[in-house]
Amino acid sequence: MRTQSLDRFCAWIEQTSLSQAIQVTSWSVPAVQTVHILAIAAIMASVLFLNLRLLGVVGRDRPLSEVSARLRPIIWWTLPVLLVSGTFLIVGEPVRSLENPIFQLKMFLLVTVIIVTLSYQAPLNRDSNFWDATSGRRGAIKAIAVLSLVLWVGIVCAGRWIAYV
Repeated sequence: MRTQSLDRFCAWIEQTSLSQAIQVTSWSVPAVQTVHILAIAAIMASVLFLNLRLLGVVGRDRPLSEVSARLRPIIWWTLPVLLVSGTFLIVGEPVRSLENPIFQLKMFLLVTVIIVTLSYQAPLNRDSNFWDATSGRRGAIKAIAVLSLVLWVGIVCAGRWIAYV
């Protein structure tokens, strides 16, 4: 979605000293992309295992609260790394990102998956047995897990797709 305001904002970012430094330093973008990709790998591995546990495919011998307690910190501590590295990449090429509809889709998916993740985690924080098989909520947690996986895969695909739109 291009607007004059967005065009002006992108032009302003491009003129900042940080953006100029990123644009002329040949190693900065590859270095930050490496950090961004490693953070994506960490979060995707955690999300995959957690959602497979929610689906009952793996880790059934471990309580959900234990698996979740182990993986949630990786997810929530990796998100700020992605935010900082992603912001750095945006500042380096604001038009390429901010005016790209695929980037906007990626951000929408990210906000949605954070809401979905919180919808699973908030009840679990209050009651560690909330999502147990005996609670009668197996259908809901499976739907959350599938939705979460679809959204995360969509985020990764959109991230790659940005370069081609």
